[in-house]
Order: sequence, then C-alpha cells, then structure tokens
Amino acid sequence: REGRPSGPKWVVQQLQLEAGLNCMKVSQAAADLKQFCLQNAQHDPLLTGVSSGTNPFRPQKVCSFL
Repeated sequence: REGRPSGPKWVVQQLQLEAGLNCMKVSQAAADLKQFCLQNAQHDPLLTGVSSGTNPFRPQKVCSFL
C-alpha cells in the first residue's frame, strides 16, 4: 500500500472529487460512443487505409547501381 494516500483527509478529497462527476448510464455512454464512431469512420485510417503516397511508414525504395 506504499505510495497510495490514505486517511480521513484523502477520503474526504476523493468523495468531493466523485461528487462533482456527472454520472451517465452505461447504455447511454455506449450509444454515444457508437454514434461517434459511425460519424467519424470515414476519417479513420485504420478503417479506410492510407494511400501509399502519404504513408510515412511505407518501405523505402532501394536504389541500386548495376
């Protein structure tokens, strides 16, 4: 438990922090997240791919002299 604050003062601070949070149902949070993902899917390079011309991680072409 070393490094973790404890005691009444810490408990009061933690409860004050938690009291200020806005709660939301998990089902509503999941629906919001799904909607966000659907709205932004066309901008996600993991879904749409990256063109080889703009991909900084593409394999470099080898130049060799014969």
